[in-house]
Amino acid sequence: MSIFSFSFRFALLWAVVLGGVSVKAESGDRKPNFIFILSDDIAQGDLGCYGQKLIQTPRLDAMAAQGTRYLQAYCGTSVCAPSRSSFFTGLHTGHCPVRGNYEVPPEGQLPLPNATVTIAEVAKSAGYATATFGKWGMGFFDTEGSPFTQGVDHFYGYNCQRHAHSYFPTYLYDDAQPFVLPGNDGQTVGETYAQALIQDDLIRWVRANAENPFLLFYAITLPHGRHEIDDYGIYEDMPWTDKQKAYAAQVTRIDADIGELVDTLKLLGIAEDTLIVFSGDNGSSFDPKSEIGRRFDQASNGLRGYKRGMYEGAMRQAAFAWWPGTVTAGRVDDQPWAFWDLMPTFVEMSGVVPPKGYETDGYSLLSYLKGGDAPKRDYFYWELHLGDNPVQAARFGDWKAVRNGVHKAIEIYDLSQDPGETKNLASSRSDLVQKAEAIFKEAHRPDPNWPLDHRTEMHKQSAAKAWEIKRNRDKTRWIPENAIHPTN
Repeated sequence: MSIFSFSFRFALLWAVVLGGVSVKAESGDRKPNFIFILSDDIAQGDLGCYGQKLIQTPRLDAMAAQGTRYLQAYCGTSVCAPSRSSFFTGLHTGHCPVRGNYEVPPEGQLPLPNATVTIAEVAKSAGYATATFGKWGMGFFDTEGSPFTQGVDHFYGYNCQRHAHSYFPTYLYDDAQPFVLPGNDGQTVGETYAQALIQDDLIRWVRANAENPFLLFYAITLPHGRHEIDDYGIYEDMPWTDKQKAYAAQVTRIDADIGELVDTLKLLGIAEDTLIVFSGDNGSSFDPKSEIGRRFDQASNGLRGYKRGMYEGAMRQAAFAWWPGTVTAGRVDDQPWAFWDLMPTFVEMSGVVPPKGYETDGYSLLSYLKGGDAPKRDYFYWELHLGDNPVQAARFGDWKAVRNGVHKAIEIYDLSQDPGETKNLASSRSDLVQKAEAIFKEAHRPDPNWPLDHRTEMHKQSAAKAWEIKRNRDKTRWIPENAIHPTN
């Protein structure tokens, strides 16, 4: 099916909502739904509402115009697993149990521990239905990080982010049940596009749960590499490389799929009961000189850095909030907030008393979403564990501190005058260096999995074994023994 031909699916959608009759529950005190859409690797520079000229994103642009668009929304950190985990736990990466990509054999990533209270568990305690679609990557099904031990009712997609590198995989998961995707070898563009199946299951789930409040985490794999898609669509004849065409088509596919989700909410009569927050899991994903970075000018906002770094270009998100009648429409705001603020925001908007063990580093954004000011705080903090050289950053007021390794000097930037972080003021502002050192010490909670001065031997061995298994499975076109095959 073409990524831009949704008329058939739209007609079906009308049919299932009883010819357009709303199924909205008749209740004046209905708790609001919350949908967090996390697009893997999308950047501010990819969306028209942030200035993109070549890639078309009309539905996302319209949502941003109907809601509030943010210029200084920060990710959990600048790669995928810890960024997702920061949202899901409400913790910054000095406290979060996942602070980097930690691969585990034979499939999956370092699991969230049972003791960590997640946003899905908070939602369950408030009587919400909960679901995650797309990429999980916070623990395989036989670990304590399984979505079903962390408060998720329904899961559909890729459990493991290594598996998610293919958009035409040999299998996906419906809950914990693997099923075969016909015509795919996991290595090339095949017959069954995973995103189409994930999107369809998400729409089915929303329709089935429309009468009661729900929390939905849509961890869209697009536009992460490999850059594969079933149809280049409107970019087919552009004078670009295949990789550039695929990337543009991936972003526009996201746009169309989120548009279908919004249409579903409206047809079901629950749009005004639903907060959608859209974001990416890290800032710009590509070097500005790279094939994609150069073509689409991802760094047009003038920010320094990209994925896996601690500078603003790696941390600021393409982010907006949409909640008709509640979130201020037409607002563009440059006050900072971060992923870990979404947990307390949900707590306040749902009215729930959090379960025992609840912890968050965030502050509720509810009044901010409605047009007020962002909450005040002492600082933001990030760390990211990459190989033997973990990196750290903090923001306090308009000051930004970056340390590119525990043995490296702290850099200081004034974001109010230098958002591109071009002038390091550390040599003249020893007071701010000392303040940053104190924040780095306070914000980092020691964890045996995440030492600041090296990567553990266990981590190295786990990653090596996990990738060896992945390569062998790729060669053999591996499918789980218990996978369900499609019936003729």
